[in-house]
Amino acid sequence: MSDTLSSARQRLTQIQSIMGSSQVEMTLPFDPNATAFPTRKNVPRRDDAPENAAWVWGKDDNLGRLNLLTPARIKAAAAEIKTGEAISINLPLNVPEVPAFHREQFKHEIKPLVEGLAYDDLYTLNTQSGTQWDGFRHIAHLPTATFYNNTHGSDITGPTPTLRNSIHHWSHNGNICGRGLLLDYFTYAQQHSIPHDPYTTSRIPLPSLLACGQAQNLDLRPGHDVHIGDILFIRTGFTAAYNAKTPTERAAAALRPHVFGPTDGQQWGGVAQSEEMLDWLHDCYFAAVAGDAPSFEAWPSDQEYYLHEYLLAMWGVPIGELLDLELLSRRCRELGRWTFFVASAPANVEGGVSTHVNGTAIL
Repeated sequence: MSDTLSSARQRLTQIQSIMGSSQVEMTLPFDPNATAFPTRKNVPRRDDAPENAAWVWGKDDNLGRLNLLTPARIKAAAAEIKTGEAISINLPLNVPEVPAFHREQFKHEIKPLVEGLAYDDLYTLNTQSGTQWDGFRHIAHLPTATFYNNTHGSDITGPTPTLRNSIHHWSHNGNICGRGLLLDYFTYAQQHSIPHDPYTTSRIPLPSLLACGQAQNLDLRPGHDVHIGDILFIRTGFTAAYNAKTPTERAAAALRPHVFGPTDGQQWGGVAQSEEMLDWLHDCYFAAVAGDAPSFEAWPSDQEYYLHEYLLAMWGVPIGELLDLELLSRRCRELGRWTFFVASAPANVEGGVSTHVNGTAIL
């Protein structure tokens, strides 16, 4: 394990060197068809944007990094379909039965129209209780109370709300389709005796992610095995841990006290907060990122910021949470390949904050 981590740290140094020396310069707004983009530290700034924001697609933009899912990139991603196997990446709507962060439980009711002959059914749900995409209305940049692309709370719930950052824009743009890249960190951690408990604040630092990629024969430097517009998936083992617990144990963990901040009783494993992680997530130019954990990033943060603020509000990168990556990771390992075509159909709801993933990976 020490050799693998040492190699990963060397790779991290290479990544930092590449990012630090990048001289790509672009004027606003960016062209989504470009083949190279500036690093986080070299992105041109808008006067109305917080420091470190990358609002680069125009002042009327509602898509963020989804702009990178151009017809050319979607067409290229179709070449990842080799066997034609279609694998759902959605948990059942009632899983987790008791959702994290004290969210509402899914309820399903059968409505008889003509008993014995015809039926409807009714769903009552919180879109954030299960397999979900966090939309750009979900969390603001906390110091400035600003959502992606200069959207504010008044645009969402004010007396004259707008449709800025509404989830329906994703649907109208052709959904989320492209090349998926999976990192099976949970298996890597088990194989290398690295402690990782998805039900605690187990943090996954960037060198460990790079080492995981190396173990999967992936070079995670931007422009190598990471392509512009890729959709990143990280398996942290939450679904496996959930399935191994009793209903009572699951409920007890989900009902831990929730107070936003460093003392939050809701504790979940995920990606670590760090400057090097921010650089990597930004400079890879992922169209979206996702994982099987309730919060994608380790919760609560041990920094003065959350990755949610940067991904959603500062850059416009959708965050997927509570995806079912169990079968997909197993088949990827059996086939010895970790990229695939992925298609997701967000809800077409004007004013929507978030959406179920409704996703399929095709190998």
